[in-house]
Amino acid sequence: MLHRKIYQLCQDGREVCIFLRDQQRWIEGGCIVDFEGDIVTIRYETEEEDEISSWEEMVRLESIGAVTQKLASVSKTNSEIIVSDDCPEAEQIHPPSPEHNQD
Repeated sequence: MLHRKIYQLCQDGREVCIFLRDQQRWIEGGCIVDFEGDIVTIRYETEEEDEISSWEEMVRLESIGAVTQKLASVSKTNSEIIVSDDCPEAEQIHPPSPEHNQD
């Protein structure tokens, strides 16, 4: 199952955090860029003092202990949260009318 999920995350190109159990460390803010056989290629950046470094690591699938991804985030600085009424009309979901519930 992890094999299929890693493949899906690679295709989506979404940002993930990966726990490498053999090294007991997290790779945060990474992107799975390739998945071939049992080798997963992860690209990520680190920041130390005034230097940002880009990394690309190849790890074995069996080394991956956990994969997480951010589903959503809300800015703390913006005090006005957009609600569904602010969505374009075509994207709004309306509750079903009572006529449709009668069988």
